[in-house]
Amino acid sequence: MAEVVSVNISEKKGTVKREVPEIRLKLRHGILGDAHAGDWHRQISLLAEESVDKMRALLPGLEPGAFAENINTRGLELKTLPVGTRLRLGETVVEVTQIGKECHSDCEIKKRTGKCVMPTEGIFAVVVTEGTVRKGDEIEILKDTI
Repeated sequence: MAEVVSVNISEKKGTVKREVPEIRLKLRHGILGDAHAGDWHRQISLLAEESVDKMRALLPGLEPGAFAENINTRGLELKTLPVGTRLRLGETVVEVTQIGKECHSDCEIKKRTGKCVMPTEGIFAVVVTEGTVRKGDEIEILKDTI
């Protein structure tokens, strides 16, 4: 079973995100209280904990949100999901809009390790169904979207 490992927000862009008990997803907005929210295609970022574990081999002690990701997952190979895939995260539904991104050259992780997993293994999504997401919520791929 795939699950949410952590939910993370930041009030300012360009900073690591901090883990919070829950996040509230809003249609055409993203995560309430997060700096990256807005009516655009990258409302929410997701990164597999398995990807973070690869980086922990180089930089032990990485915390959730270190790559500015909103949601850490376990048990699902996010980077292989096609754009358009819908995921149920607890009581919410999100739709994958982008796989990977251009990395900022000033990213603190990249400076310290020489590489970053978010550009190739992180994904982005928009809110389809509003609600709350919490650590431990089950993740389900909605079959009619793949």
